[in-house]
Amino acid sequence: MTEPLVYLVGAGPGHPGLLTLRAVEVLHRADVVLYDRLVAPTLLEYAPPNAQRISVTELGPHHAERCGPIVQTMIAAAREGKRVVRLKGGDPYIFGRGGEEAEALHQAGIPFEVVPGVTAALGAAAFAGIPLTHRDYSSAVAFITAHEDPRKPSSALDWNALARFPGTLVFYMGVARVDRIAAELIANGMRPDMPAAVIQSATTGQQRTVTAPLAELASRVRAEGLGSPGLVLVGPVIGLRDQARWFEQRPLFAKRILVTRPRRQAEPLVQRLAELGAVPIVLSTIEIRPAADWAPVDQALRNLDRYAWVVFTSANGVHAFIDRLPTLGLDLRALGGVHIAAIGPKTAEALHSFHLEPDLVPSRFQSEDLAAELRQRIHPGQRVLLARADRGRELLREELAAVCEVEQIAVYSQVDAVELDEEILDHLRRGEIDYITLTSTNISRSLLGRLDATSRARIEAGDVRLVTISPVTSAEVRQLGLPVAAEATEATAEGLVAAMLEAR
Repeated sequence: MTEPLVYLVGAGPGHPGLLTLRAVEVLHRADVVLYDRLVAPTLLEYAPPNAQRISVTELGPHHAERCGPIVQTMIAAAREGKRVVRLKGGDPYIFGRGGEEAEALHQAGIPFEVVPGVTAALGAAAFAGIPLTHRDYSSAVAFITAHEDPRKPSSALDWNALARFPGTLVFYMGVARVDRIAAELIANGMRPDMPAAVIQSATTGQQRTVTAPLAELASRVRAEGLGSPGLVLVGPVIGLRDQARWFEQRPLFAKRILVTRPRRQAEPLVQRLAELGAVPIVLSTIEIRPAADWAPVDQALRNLDRYAWVVFTSANGVHAFIDRLPTLGLDLRALGGVHIAAIGPKTAEALHSFHLEPDLVPSRFQSEDLAAELRQRIHPGQRVLLARADRGRELLREELAAVCEVEQIAVYSQVDAVELDEEILDHLRRGEIDYITLTSTNISRSLLGRLDATSRARIEAGDVRLVTISPVTSAEVRQLGLPVAAEATEATAEGLVAAMLEAR
């Protein structure tokens, strides 16, 4: 059997949690990812760091102009032996042009696989609290495009049949044509008071839903200012929305929250915020890079039997340290004679991924507590190895040096991001971000130290609120002259979320 070289993958309607497991599997193996504009940016993080990422908007300003280049790009990459993931909003075969792309791949002799996705109608209805079927109201569902090929000599839609359809109608890409949809259905016999809805930006924290009798829907949509991307739903089930709505009741619904961690570390917090209805926006203010000088690291790794403890202060440190072992012809057995300490649960989780169990995780996840608990366990004359970033607080080394010999090695580097996304900074200047999460002193300095006067004024006025992960981070923020709106009681992503919920 020929292994597929191209995967036509449904990314779902917007919520990152609606990506299928099969989609994640093929993204993990991708060499090239061609993605639609509406695909959630966090989904691209499932692809390898060195995978080429191409937004289809780069290939042409309009659908008609980019279809050919998309297919040509897929075929050219596949012929070079690269695995290509064509990441499409919703489902590839439901108004996603997946059928046309599959035909082109077949004609070119390129083996492919189709990975279904949650189509927009299913996601939008579920997140808006509208059951598409119901034993008492709807025994059928019809998916209809409101945006037919303009080259057709006439419409293929049978409006008479649609007006008499015994169930729920869902019109894709229908917001701009809501007047015509309502007029055609009513003209062909549908009741003017039939419940109807428009759902914009479904399954995301930007979701907006308007319901009205069919005859009034267009005017309501205009009054509320709804636009694309959106769907039009028509049928008796829309009347059940008040009983079945749930997503728009989530505690952080529509809150725009800036996540400032390095992009590949931001995923757990982004997912949790999305579950709570927020609009997470990732702005990586620092970048994680390999150690600038491996010589001290390699010397320590070759002599691990000299140390009583190896102490890790981040998950990044764990991965960098252990990933370096094979370079020196070593493996996990090199750690067999030492005790291991981790500053918190995420660092411990990184150790668990290598089947290592830390001997110590402090009750509170900060350097002061880690130092205090280590000092109770370390014996005079023992040596301790601190594996950490090349910049950060010196407190742990200084505290331990009072009772033992300490060696500190930089197993990875942290550098400020060269450029920050100007579009995101513009949102901040306009007060269109509700919260900024700050998870370290380095991140706080990197972001807040580069803000202009307008953005600082927004924060000082409380239009934008800063949420910190620990008292140490809070102290750094105040040192930079800005107020802290909320502080996590536990130095974890969940602690940050709890602090935001408390501060609402």
